[in-house]
Amino acid sequence: MNAFTIKDLENLSGIKAHTIRIWEQRYSFLNPQRTETNIRYYSGDELKTVLNIALLNKYGFKISHIDRMSADEMREKTLSLNQAQAQQERIVNELISCMIDMKLEEFEMLVDGYIKTKGIEKTIPQIIFPFLERIGILWLTNHINPAQEHLVTNIIRQKLIMGIETCQTPLTQRKTVLLFLPEGEHHELGILFTYYLFKSRGVKVIYLGANVPLKDVEYVATLKKPDFLYSHLTSVAHNFNFEKFLVNVQNRIPEFSVIVSGALTQSYKKRVPTNVTFKKSLAEVTEYIGTL
Repeated sequence: MNAFTIKDLENLSGIKAHTIRIWEQRYSFLNPQRTETNIRYYSGDELKTVLNIALLNKYGFKISHIDRMSADEMREKTLSLNQAQAQQERIVNELISCMIDMKLEEFEMLVDGYIKTKGIEKTIPQIIFPFLERIGILWLTNHINPAQEHLVTNIIRQKLIMGIETCQTPLTQRKTVLLFLPEGEHHELGILFTYYLFKSRGVKVIYLGANVPLKDVEYVATLKKPDFLYSHLTSVAHNFNFEKFLVNVQNRIPEFSVIVSGALTQSYKKRVPTNVTFKKSLAEVTEYIGTL
């Protein structure tokens, strides 16, 4: 646990594995261990070092200069980066470090601090989504414990719910949306953020939650008659059939317009039912909500 491959370092830092190998030969900041089959692996501290080095190098520091820095000096330099994008990337790196070390209080303080200065709506796309994308890579390769992922995503979930509850924007739209996640989808963060976006723009929200059978969606939609339905698919179960889901949506609730966003929409190449529309990015989602 907390032993990372060179591919993990490449995915998380954006630095090519070939470059990392060159750094090992020329500089002193990386000293990977090797398995019995001679495969490199890196500690959590080395991962954090590479994240900081990649950040400093991206924003103008030479590797030879960074190599002469102590760990404290390196951290001090990352804190001194003034560019907004650099600051966002630094905080994402710190969130990853807190997760690896199970420093949950520090993790929450970082998120709370960003929300306080930037607001929940900027916090999600600027630091939370990039963070989740990165740990998703690790989660799929089993190099973090799923418990670590659950702990930090539950903190984020709590912040989203708090943002929804404290959103005071009056209902200015006459539109109503029904939000749901289909059976096999339990990851609520995307749909909760969408909930916040709709509510903050005056759209009335009916929230069914995660893992909802389509017959229940049909029942509530028929009873409440929303203007449209919305679902966000992040990481569904292995046996989830996206094409079958879309066909069932068309057959069971053809009179309702259904918006679907999330990772599965980006790779789907088959015919999309006439009552279903894909939104393939956060930009498309926010643009759509702005037209309501």
